[in-house]
Amino acid sequence: MRFFASCGKGLEYLLADELVALGCARATATLAGANVEGTLLDAQRAVLWSRLASRILWPIAEFECADEHALYAGAAAVDWTAHLSPSHTFAIDAHVSGSALTHARYAAQRVKDAIVDTLRANTGQRPNVDVETPDVRIHLVVRKGRATLSIDLSGGPMHRRGWRRVQGAAPLKETVAAAVLLRGGWPQAYAGGGDLLDPMCGSGTLLIEGALMAADVAPGLGRHGDAPPTRWIGFDDGAWASLRAEAIARAARGRAALRPCIHGSDVDPHAIHAARENAQAAGVADAIGWSVRDITDLPPMQNPRGVVVCNPPYDARLAADPALYRALGDALRRVAPQWRAALLCGDGELAHATGLRAKKRYQLFNGAIECSLIAVDPIAPPPREGGEKRALPEGARMVANRLRKNLDRLAHWRQQEQVSCFRAYDADIPEYACAVDVYTTVDGATWLHVQEYAAPPEIPEATTRRRLSDLLLAVCEVFGVPRERVAVKARRTGKGGSKYGRFDHRGQFLTVEEGAARLQVNLFDYLDTGLFLDHRPLRARMAQEARGKRFLNLFCYTGAATVQAAVQGALLTTSVDLSATYLEWLADNLRGNGIGGTRHRIAQADALKWLQADTGEYDVIFCDPPTFSNSKRADDFDVQRDHVRLLRAAVARLAPGGVLYFSNNFRRFRLDEAALAGFAQVEDISAATIPPDFARNPRIHRAWRLQRAG
Repeated sequence: MRFFASCGKGLEYLLADELVALGCARATATLAGANVEGTLLDAQRAVLWSRLASRILWPIAEFECADEHALYAGAAAVDWTAHLSPSHTFAIDAHVSGSALTHARYAAQRVKDAIVDTLRANTGQRPNVDVETPDVRIHLVVRKGRATLSIDLSGGPMHRRGWRRVQGAAPLKETVAAAVLLRGGWPQAYAGGGDLLDPMCGSGTLLIEGALMAADVAPGLGRHGDAPPTRWIGFDDGAWASLRAEAIARAARGRAALRPCIHGSDVDPHAIHAARENAQAAGVADAIGWSVRDITDLPPMQNPRGVVVCNPPYDARLAADPALYRALGDALRRVAPQWRAALLCGDGELAHATGLRAKKRYQLFNGAIECSLIAVDPIAPPPREGGEKRALPEGARMVANRLRKNLDRLAHWRQQEQVSCFRAYDADIPEYACAVDVYTTVDGATWLHVQEYAAPPEIPEATTRRRLSDLLLAVCEVFGVPRERVAVKARRTGKGGSKYGRFDHRGQFLTVEEGAARLQVNLFDYLDTGLFLDHRPLRARMAQEARGKRFLNLFCYTGAATVQAAVQGALLTTSVDLSATYLEWLADNLRGNGIGGTRHRIAQADALKWLQADTGEYDVIFCDPPTFSNSKRADDFDVQRDHVRLLRAAVARLAPGGVLYFSNNFRRFRLDEAALAGFAQVEDISAATIPPDFARNPRIHRAWRLQRAG
């Protein structure tokens, strides 16, 4: 069974990993949540144990919803006697998008009417609505003409743990606090004997959540008391009682073993008073020491191992001040130089003001406020051999400033689209002519791929080498990565005339995520990495269109488009390429997503010859040929010369109503529309397929949509 776990933006990948660790068969991160495969018991366990989820939604009906009448009819078709009785109270939480239904409250009213009318007709009685504390909370989503009705198994917001007695001026949600602690590696640090510090603790959310995490206390234990979270008829009360009894026993053992290793301080005595009361209510008061002090008065930490977590002020209520962030960074370097830190800052500029070198940066939301979470390890790295770290040269500073501006500009889009691999810089400063691509792996590590563009012949090679060196200093500084995690493809003539010289032979494959798919990239061993980032929107478009259909990928390379189509539910996929290396890479990508069997064919062949011999029929075809190929195993291919013959053969394989997407990156390419007019309808979709991170290079590729004529 599939269910949905919602969460705050930026927590999706952590949540997916957490749900799998809790026993769910599979969890795939999506915008503001995770799609989960698991049993009802798995969903109930997530209600009790998830530290990151906002709601656990169990679907009970899905139907086409073109307008309010379809919404009422679909809701009325549900057998509501299987879900609640007339004695139950209920509430509807509605979320709608699209042009047919635009008011969530009205949509909720129509579902309420359908439930009341159905139960009155079947039982002679009607249930009552209680928007505050209903017995059963029902969740409605209407999107793209389809409605989904779900039972909210959590019975209310899961960030409420039940211990908060006093609230500070700008409280941090407990789910966000859990994410900060996890990104900082607190569970591992505690297991290794480390301490926890928050020097601006406010009402204590981060430290109390950290203590409960260390004590193995289920976050859902205090949320509803002894009562189950919902009175939905389908809820397994017996299983819930067993889960809760086990959690109570674990909490008792964990609290008894909890070390007094947590330190909280704040300049505001009222905040410390609130934190003490909250810790007492949470049952972890003995583990936390509180003090009223300014960050400049912090004493050195006695334990050589530990984690600093902090949520410095950054919104209009608490007036962010870069000077305060600088003071925080200075204090942490002084009192805990070898500790880790996870700091939830208002934005990239405030994070930069700390002066701490971030190992990783994450964008997430605290409520409606977009924040920058930086992970630092260690807080004060030892000085480089030969003395203190030198200031960046002027050119490197210019590139670093431009990189930071680009990251801020792309931050909202990356968060909204869940983009973890993107282009951060594309010769923005002409003298520093390189492309810088960022690859964030599934384990949260950042790797960089730097590709140098050809310099004009009048520029001395010594100058181009110095500029590349400055750029590499800048990217390592901005992204906080060691040089060994930066792959550089510099234009230097090597043996045999290779314009990029020799490549590394690391055999190092990294796993990254794009949408719901996991893909392998190799940054060091080949000119290209295995994933063309500029084709990201086109892959997503084709994957959606290929659901339940037959998909053909010609010149498939490492098969990223095939994997996306398969993950999105393509009925059949066929992938064709001449390279055994690329096809083996594709096979690994498919296996990494749990995709196999005869429905996903791989063919090693010259694509044009294969098309001329094939008799299959396909609904969606992707054709992205190279500009030129002179392989010994196939006829020479030139995309300008041969594209009409290629497209004619590909369109012939289309089913009625099928579409072919044709793309190439030959900048001087001209599509022969006159020759195509007799057998295909052609639409240039290039502009719609260029993502925001390639806006500086809108001709990185051209793309067309072809439909078989007649």
